[in-house]
Amino acid sequence: MLPVTATVCREVAPAIFQVRLPLPFALNHVNCYLLDDGDGWTILDAGLHRPELVEVWEAAWRELGIHRRDIHRIVLTHMHPDHFGLAGWLQQECDAPLFMSPIERDVAQFTWYDETTPARRTLFDDYLRSAGVAAEVATVVLKQQDYLRNMTRPLPAAIEVIPPGATVQMAGRSFTAIHAPGHADGQLLFYSAADGLLLCGDHVLQKITPNIGYWLNSHGDPLANYLGSLREVVALDVALALPGHHSPLTDWRGRIAELLAHHDHRLAAMYTAAAPGATALEVSYAVFNYDRFSTHEIRFAVAETLAHLEHLANQGRLVRDDSGEVRLYRAA
Repeated sequence: MLPVTATVCREVAPAIFQVRLPLPFALNHVNCYLLDDGDGWTILDAGLHRPELVEVWEAAWRELGIHRRDIHRIVLTHMHPDHFGLAGWLQQECDAPLFMSPIERDVAQFTWYDETTPARRTLFDDYLRSAGVAAEVATVVLKQQDYLRNMTRPLPAAIEVIPPGATVQMAGRSFTAIHAPGHADGQLLFYSAADGLLLCGDHVLQKITPNIGYWLNSHGDPLANYLGSLREVVALDVALALPGHHSPLTDWRGRIAELLAHHDHRLAAMYTAAAPGATALEVSYAVFNYDRFSTHEIRFAVAETLAHLEHLANQGRLVRDDSGEVRLYRAA
């Protein structure tokens, strides 16, 4: 139970309150937001469906004097479980419409609604094995997927869409919805040009680099999409960016420069590890410190390695060898 005197909301900009929800992972929190629209409230991102997170949401509503039916809209930046998981519960409790980008709605359908079909599980198992993940490790990763899927129930009954470029009125501001792919294919950022305020989801984070993964259903070249998007949004005049994890950003362009440099270094390291010929798993062992990884982190390391290797192959620097059951990458 939360202490009676605990404060769970922090006003991070006028009419915008951050609610930091705990996560059972190494990345131990997600930032969600309550936006005061005057005639009601918008929730931005939801957290996982776990009892302690429900408790935090209820404490936040008490703290701000919000009744459930005062929530008139739920908006998700993307469909990852730490942002999506409680959306169905919130929709039921608040009787509020839920909005995502068209791409993220479709990816959520593929990932959370259809994942239990035998054909889907076979595809995911094949995806892991082609990366060089041993059968016993693949079994553990699949169990982790089941664990995450259970924290997205109940699923939302309906999802409406916000198309990129749309104007959304929240917290007394006109936000433009910006498509920012990479971390998620259809992630939306919300930009208020009038005061240089950006709700940036997981696109740009302090302290950590957003995971850019090549997943079973990824669109094209996720890393190319991410780097291209960073080079577009760096032009925004951002005074304050409110992210999905860690602290707000005030040096928008400086942080993007750091992220671009990080991926230059990571690409060089991946190329060196893959050049003699290696699986994605072998390359990931050379680049990441697996000693500190839980099962949850293993799949992210493999997916991020695949994103970099596929990007290098698309550039012609590596070639793919699919002559066996396991894909190998080597220098062109």
